Amino acid sequence: MLLSVTVVLSLLSCVCGENPAVQVVLTNKGLQYGKHAAADWIQERLSTITFPDITGSVHIVFGDVDYTLTGITIVKCDLPEPSVEFLQNPPGFKTTISDLSIAITGGWRTHFGLINDGGTFDMAIFNVDVTSVVQLGKEADGHLSVSSISCDAQVGDVDIEFHGGASFIFQPFVEHFKGRIRDEIQKRLCPGVEENIESFENLLHVMNVSVDVNEVLSLALPLTDIPIIGASSMNVGLKGEFYNIKAPVEPPFEAQPFTMPDKPSYMLSVGMSDFTLNSASYAYFSAKLLQLLINDSMIPAISPVHLNTTSLGKFIPKLAEMYPDMLMSVLVYAQEAPKFSIQPDAVNVTIKAVAKASVILPNGTQIPVFTINVDSKFSSELWIDDGKLKGSVKMDNLTLTLASSEVGTFKTDSLEFLARKGGEIVLIRVNQKLGEGFLVLGTKHAQLVNSVLKKEKGFILISSDVQVSLT
Repeated sequence: MLLSVTVVLSLLSCVCGENPAVQVVLTNKGLQYGKHAAADWIQERLSTITFPDITGSVHIVFGDVDYTLTGITIVKCDLPEPSVEFLQNPPGFKTTISDLSIAITGGWRTHFGLINDGGTFDMAIFNVDVTSVVQLGKEADGHLSVSSISCDAQVGDVDIEFHGGASFIFQPFVEHFKGRIRDEIQKRLCPGVEENIESFENLLHVMNVSVDVNEVLSLALPLTDIPIIGASSMNVGLKGEFYNIKAPVEPPFEAQPFTMPDKPSYMLSVGMSDFTLNSASYAYFSAKLLQLLINDSMIPAISPVHLNTTSLGKFIPKLAEMYPDMLMSVLVYAQEAPKFSIQPDAVNVTIKAVAKASVILPNGTQIPVFTINVDSKFSSELWIDDGKLKGSVKMDNLTLTLASSEVGTFKTDSLEFLARKGGEIVLIRVNQKLGEGFLVLGTKHAQLVNSVLKKEKGFILISSDVQVSLT
């Protein structure tokens, strides 16, 4: 029963008053699927579940008999479909199991005066009803919290057959003390449910609310507020911000609010705003990682243009005159963090960069010769195919402007043409990789299926069904 809830929460967890950059919506369809997945998992696990001993004392005609039921294991369970529903106040879930029947077996021991005896028993527990209400919340550090608000358990009837030992003496008196055993079982049900909820809460508490993506970036995913629950869905807002691991710093912009559309025909929807992409961009930029030093060894041998004064002197005459037959290097770096803008037709990226060219003297000294501003704009398409996120990128604009020069004024038209051609060659290779898929949508125990991706103004929306494997 608790698994009906924990499967759902695990999908969100994979989950401060600020606008969330990532929103996860669980629909009623997803909630009901989680219920079925949990029920199947429970059925598979029943044979491995053991219960604590039941001890007590019962008075029969001959006097008081102390008994212990030990080694209790489930041999069969008729598990009806549980009922799970969203609760708006308090925000959480209500789970109900009705008419549950369980067949168990174990050993019995009795102490009656000087007589100690024992054997085995078979027990059938009928018409078990359990109702649990779980509240969701948010801890100060952004962890999801779960707590038991109420629990009610009722056991309809119990039937016991004793075997071995002097069971023939006690069996006629089963009707006299089976009510006591039924009460013992009944009073243990809710504490057991609440103990498991507390264990899950402890698990959530130690889970990381940030994930290291690579050696540079960490993605922070704490809750921004208490989950918002409606009549047929639950919305969990996550911070969704990238930080530089070594030098974390807040970007000079904030996440903007966005509204998730209703997608009741899917189990799950995830929305990610362009803030998340821009925070990654800013994390790289603020750590001074968006720069590249290019030398001639990095230029393909078949290229018609190389990084030396003889080759570039065709476009910059004074360069070859002042520094004949010398190698060159170019330092390219971002002037500002590249800016992403998600629009319904494309994901646009604007990059403002600087290219500083230097001549390498025979003694290894580098002499700056000119600086060019590079303004570029790219647009990309994204889609989902075969369970992978795929895409393509095209160059919409590339403009070179001379910022300063130590080798005289020159036009940048030819260099701009060459840069465009070089960029197009690079994009061919990039698009080959993007077309193969660069992100598998799923984890070890959950796979997204029937997924669709849609670009909205300011955010990307992925709606999907889920296949969960809890074996």
